[in-house]
Amino acid sequence: MSGPADGAPVAGRVAALTGAAAGGVRPVGGGSICDAYRITLSDGDGPRTVFAKTLDPAPEGFFAAEAAGLELLASTGAVAVPRVLAAEPDVLVLEWVEPGRADAAQAERLGRDLAALHASPARAWGNPDPGRPAYLGSVPLPSPAEPPSGPEDWPAFHAEHRLLPLLRQAVDGGGIGAPDARDVERLCEELCADPADGTGVSGPPQPPAVVHGDLWSGNVLWAADGRARLIDPAVQGGHPEADLAMLELFGCPHLDRLLAAYQEVRPVPGRRERLPLHQLQYLLVHAVLFGSGYGGRCGAAARAALG
Repeated sequence: MSGPADGAPVAGRVAALTGAAAGGVRPVGGGSICDAYRITLSDGDGPRTVFAKTLDPAPEGFFAAEAAGLELLASTGAVAVPRVLAAEPDVLVLEWVEPGRADAAQAERLGRDLAALHASPARAWGNPDPGRPAYLGSVPLPSPAEPPSGPEDWPAFHAEHRLLPLLRQAVDGGGIGAPDARDVERLCEELCADPADGTGVSGPPQPPAVVHGDLWSGNVLWAADGRARLIDPAVQGGHPEADLAMLELFGCPHLDRLLAAYQEVRPVPGRRERLPLHQLQYLLVHAVLFGSGYGGRCGAAARAALG
């Protein structure tokens, strides 16, 4: 679905899912690749507002994966997310969060919240449920049927199940040239050979933690009530430095205050040197989706990670 003309059918669909009567509907931002709407509903408790987004066609399990990710983030008690009201193959319905102004106080709280989130252990590396599809944007993320879970397993897992599959898609789609692709492959070889003592390119061993997985600034909803919400996650058992690297890749309001607050709770020595490594998967996704303008940046990140 796309465009304002589709608002009424979406509102009717949401009303049917929530058991309420549909009132006003208007298109809003925040859907990223989806069409998004602010919808007023009315039931026995009076009017309420919800957020709904649609995608036609949506990849298999697309909204179910997002809903599961939001619920997993909420279950940690560490970060704030919109409550999931309904998740169907064609639509996701969330509580409406009134937008507010990005300010230093919210950024600092978000930094502390992320530090708490990253202290939440994940079952294993990769998708929370290997049987359920997971997506980074619209790009599927593979996960083995029996994912590894040890702190020493991350470098090889990241190379084999994140970087190399994304690289193959970028190469096939013309999003990265051969010299840059070879440098990404060289980095993957180094990761697979990384020693477990923390002296390799991946740094100290890290157990799998619950991470947002796609934490660019557009997935931070600054709220009128003073606590930022996280949206559109690609939740997985991942490396905490990936969330911070994504925030730095495209910038974020009051990022310096956010990172300082994070560091106060959860210091991460040597993170700056590993930043290109953790940004590379996101650059590869952009090379897959948006083409060769990102291919050179992928190669540069791989070379920087290799040192």
